[in-house]
Amino acid sequence: MTKTEVAPEFTGWRAALWPIHNYELKKFLPLAFIMFCILFNYTLLRDTKDTIVVNSAGAGAISFLKLYCVTPAAIVFVIVYAKLTNILSRENVFYTVVTPFLVFFGLFAFLIYPNLDSLHPSAESVAALKTAYPALTGFIDIYAYWSYSLFYVLSEIWGSAMIGLMFWQFANHVVRMRESKRFYGLFLVIGNLSLILSGQAVRFCSEDIKQYFPTHEEAWQVSLYLLMGSVVVLGIAAMALYRWLHTSVLTDKRFYDPAEGGTPKKKKEKPSLLESCKIIFKSPELGLIALLIMAYGVTINLVEVQWKNQLGIYFAGDKGGYNAFMGNYSTYTGIFTILFGWLVGSNLLRRVSWFTAAAITPLMVGVGGVIFFAFIFAKDWVDFILQAMATSPVAAATFLGAGIIILSKGIKYSLFDSTKEMAYIPLDDELKTKGKAAVDVIGGRAGKAGGAFVQSNLQMLLATSVVAGAGSNIVSVTAPYAFGVFAVVAVLWLYAVKGLSKKVDAAVAKQNERQEAAAKAVPATA
Repeated sequence: MTKTEVAPEFTGWRAALWPIHNYELKKFLPLAFIMFCILFNYTLLRDTKDTIVVNSAGAGAISFLKLYCVTPAAIVFVIVYAKLTNILSRENVFYTVVTPFLVFFGLFAFLIYPNLDSLHPSAESVAALKTAYPALTGFIDIYAYWSYSLFYVLSEIWGSAMIGLMFWQFANHVVRMRESKRFYGLFLVIGNLSLILSGQAVRFCSEDIKQYFPTHEEAWQVSLYLLMGSVVVLGIAAMALYRWLHTSVLTDKRFYDPAEGGTPKKKKEKPSLLESCKIIFKSPELGLIALLIMAYGVTINLVEVQWKNQLGIYFAGDKGGYNAFMGNYSTYTGIFTILFGWLVGSNLLRRVSWFTAAAITPLMVGVGGVIFFAFIFAKDWVDFILQAMATSPVAAATFLGAGIIILSKGIKYSLFDSTKEMAYIPLDDELKTKGKAAVDVIGGRAGKAGGAFVQSNLQMLLATSVVAGAGSNIVSVTAPYAFGVFAVVAVLWLYAVKGLSKKVDAAVAKQNERQEAAAKAVPATA
């Protein structure tokens, strides 16, 4: 088969479940397993970072970390990444970015955590600071548990950088548009098998391992060894697969041809970060993609804050129970994501328009959020129903919220991520690299930080109007106001999807015209 020939479409069950040609497995499987490794690590880090911060500094510290630590760190990461792309090859940038993360996570478990007493400031000095500067308690907690704070920040950036940037940028570079409609949905199906396995790994390390150790602290130390050791091993495996792709797969023009689609363009000098930012602001496509990412971050964050408030009340300080619940939550998220992505999502991507596929996620998040907030608001009716069901409002809110977020995130992983990445493919190389870096990393952080900003400011504004003793449930008091912001952002999200769909359709049409012209100019050979 020549580069201008296109393999026939699949039919029947093969089209629905496995639309991959046998010869394409050499390219498809390594990419899918790289995503598997990255997502496995992401789940371990996501669950662990919340557990260590909430059970040390308290849940209130998370808002301060997201606003004042994670977002600036993401900006620094983009600056460093842009510099690296100017001096290193695409392949070496991957190794240079991944390695420091793996080194820190290994050091955290095997060196930093066992020596916390000598590394963290004393409890007396921290208490004195809080007494002297009560308004700065959030910042004091970040300082008091600086290693946990650093772990939290790097874990958050791993999710944004490794998934959204390092993997998808590479996939967009080597996967053709016609392949993406078949590959991308299945990437997420195979990749999200990791959610099932990693969720149960977290559950085992949080609950099952306790029976083998005399104290919970000893069990937790061993669990950190196992969890972070897994992060390091799978990170190395991802780099090995990445290397093998470059040496044994991308050298074959059946899988990758830099000149495909027309005459190779003259290599341009890479722009500086400032020039890249100018490109972003001048690109309507990047602006709309950034709006999608920020809208998802704000809406899901507002729902999750209310849900985690109920979750914290439900477990009442039970560290093992909390982490085990999150492990099962990750597993159920993985199961739903695989079933939806494999049986529904991948077929939707191939059979419906980009707009239809992209609009499903904001509709699900919007409807689910309305149901959850309505449950919180309609307390009298809820209490009456729950009494008949012999359960408590807190327990019901915990499991209802978990179900809604599992559905929302499963659809997000299957459709939102795929359609967002498909929107990059028609763009030029400059927008795919530095433009994507800024949009994905900074845009993602802005979405999460925006939700945290709204929630934290609502708490501060309403704290003075709440009667004494209600401060512990101030998050619940903010629910009506958080819902107002949620509804506005959800509507803007849908408008952004509609606007971007017009840009994507126009860009794809132009790209198809160029490919057809190139095919006519260069006759296919036997």
